[in-house]
Amino acid sequence: MALSNIDAIDRKILAVLRRDGRITNARLAEEVGLSPSACLMRHKRLEREGIITGYRAELSLDQLRPTMRVLLEITLARHSPEDFRVLETALCADPRVTEAGEVSGRIDYFASLCLHDTTELRDFIDTLTVQAPVIESVNSHVVLHLAKRSGAPPLE
Repeated sequence: MALSNIDAIDRKILAVLRRDGRITNARLAEEVGLSPSACLMRHKRLEREGIITGYRAELSLDQLRPTMRVLLEITLARHSPEDFRVLETALCADPRVTEAGEVSGRIDYFASLCLHDTTELRDFIDTLTVQAPVIESVNSHVVLHLAKRSGAPPLE
């Protein structure tokens, strides 16, 4: 769906759902100024067209288990498409990797991890370098304090 097909009301629906994915249709309709049936039709269209890709519960991992967040900077020795694919496959296969991406600049990839402790970090890096021998270097940064947690960029 092209961005031009999303109007101001759709954006309001998306903003409210992003804030509260469990809101009732009646309350959502009230907040965006539509009838419940019109609101539901728009909501379902946004799902059908792939604008809304899912719903989830946000958990406080710190209350469930010991948690250490780590940011990795990864540099590859070579830069062939196959080398990038090997690294991405290894990163995407590990559920402890919460986010990863190819970046521009002096490094090739970043990865955000959620681990138990430094022993698990060492084991993760050891395993990653075996799975992706194209890695030249890995620099890790332990997150001491998370100043903002959202992951939700602005809709406009």
